[in-house]
Amino acid sequence: MSVRFCGIELAHPIINGSGTFDAIAARRAFGDTLLDEFPFAAFVSKTVTVEPRQGNPPPRLWEVAGGLINSIGLPNKGLDGYLAQDLPELARLPVPLIVNVMGFTREEVARLVAAFAEREEVAALELNVSCPNVETGLIMGADPRETAALVTRVRPLTTKPIVVKLTPNATDPAAVAAAAEASGADAVSLINTLRGMALHPRTREPWLGGRTGGVSGAAVRSIALAQVSAVANRVAIPVVGMGGVQSGGDAADVLDAGATLVAVGTESFRDPAAACRISRELESLDRGQARPPDETPKQ
Repeated sequence: MSVRFCGIELAHPIINGSGTFDAIAARRAFGDTLLDEFPFAAFVSKTVTVEPRQGNPPPRLWEVAGGLINSIGLPNKGLDGYLAQDLPELARLPVPLIVNVMGFTREEVARLVAAFAEREEVAALELNVSCPNVETGLIMGADPRETAALVTRVRPLTTKPIVVKLTPNATDPAAVAAAAEASGADAVSLINTLRGMALHPRTREPWLGGRTGGVSGAAVRSIALAQVSAVANRVAIPVVGMGGVQSGGDAADVLDAGATLVAVGTESFRDPAAACRISRELESLDRGQARPPDETPKQ
């Protein structure tokens, strides 16, 4: 099932969604076994910002039917801390490393891209554009012009592949994807989480410390398929599809909707080795035939 993605050779099409698998913590827990049986064909890092972030106050997770709401808030060591502490650890993984970055201005994103452009440990960069541009007030990934301006700013700074991670909360994600492609993006990834909220069962106030959070898991699978299909039919660059993938059959759906790679996220919280199983199930499927009844996803 090997696949070529933006010039990078991968053993199979299953990768992780940014922020859904802590490879450094997993290495501490499982030792070198993790390296021998790494579940993903490439590893996408948690989001890196210029300055360190503590993230949102707890509680940060709420389980919903068919998924999670997370309000993690992008905690990370910042650029300098990541380069000094996390990057050397992640460089030991047996697969290509894709670093996810986010900034609150184009110049912040440019600083991140320029820093990682110099690091041979990094195979590609993913731009998290779900953040508001403090200079304009617009969500960078919700407006095609904002997305185009961002990619135009950072494209000359690196020869590494640039993947733009789209927000599902845009009016027309396909138009945003087309703007990213026209400005020099090498690929797009989607969907990111959908905004949701949960109420405390007694106080009736928002449960999450950040009040709202991102809904992920099987509950968003059909939305992900629709948006992946719309984007894949609009652009010629590769698409990384994600959203509620729990089985090889789900992964096959995402690929058949037009994706080149499939990212697994929430399912890894339930089973850290889920991607290994999903990859095996995908390989065993004859995608030219109808899915057998036992592969039909449970409602």
